Amino acid sequence: MNRLFWALKKYTIVLVLFGLIILFSIINPLFFTRQNFTNLLSQSSYFLITTVGLSYVLIAGAIDLSVGYQLSLVGVVVAMLMVNLQLPVYVAVLAGMILGTFLGLFNGLIVTRLKITPIIATLATTTVFQGMSYLISSAKTIRQFPASFAWLSKGSILGLPPDVWLTVLILAATSFIYNKTYFGRHIFAMGGNEDASRLAGIKTRKLRLILFGICGFLVSVASMDMVSKANATNSTFGVGTEFTCLTAAIVGGISITGGDGTIWGLVTGVFILQVLQNGMQLAGWGTYAQYIVKGIILLAAVAFDEFQKSRSNKPKVV
Repeated sequence: MNRLFWALKKYTIVLVLFGLIILFSIINPLFFTRQNFTNLLSQSSYFLITTVGLSYVLIAGAIDLSVGYQLSLVGVVVAMLMVNLQLPVYVAVLAGMILGTFLGLFNGLIVTRLKITPIIATLATTTVFQGMSYLISSAKTIRQFPASFAWLSKGSILGLPPDVWLTVLILAATSFIYNKTYFGRHIFAMGGNEDASRLAGIKTRKLRLILFGICGFLVSVASMDMVSKANATNSTFGVGTEFTCLTAAIVGGISITGGDGTIWGLVTGVFILQVLQNGMQLAGWGTYAQYIVKGIILLAAVAFDEFQKSRSNKPKVV
């Protein structure tokens, strides 16, 4: 029974992904085409990068609900620096990464210094970041970016857009950190039991601050990828992404209470949601129906996560 449960825990999401691919291929033959899969891969890049950033916070036992609004604010600032102020692309990109890291650290400081629960702290900063985005952009849409900036998502390296390779690099680096470094072990340890980690000598407050900063940095990279794809942005771009990324992370096996998760599971979770969205669009399902399906998936994923936790914590009878 334990082996069956372990196999179910590890491989269910993979089976779900293949099941969805088969289902939508039957519903609409256009789904199972090379062009559609290439589009899926390209469209998933900034979702994957954002979800990876969020995973650093989630695995450590916290949460960041403001990532969608960070995407919006960073995107607007970078776009205005390039278009309105006509600064060089590398200067705007560097400023965007610095801003994103600062926004993440700002969340981390509120959580660690003021000792406010992460879900409350980041829920509050969503409003702050959204207001700043609208104030800076004056609620206007910004378009026509330099060709060198658009190259990130529209260029080609060995037949794939550069942002796909960038995403693979980020995934590989994070997988290495999680599995092969003391830093990664400390992240999982803190998510499993923060008090025990502190007693073991891990500087949990400093670590949590760093993790929020990493999350903000990766969100800034994702924001520039998102803006490059659309070749336009405004203050509504990115808003709502936090819900999709959080759902993907939990579906992919990252525990909502921390201490557990894998990169391959995260990738599978993102592709499940992307396949669902793409398949439902090709099948003619409306936007509101897609929201309902995503909500049901999130509820099911959280319920399954709680079931796994309760099972693992259940005392064994000798």
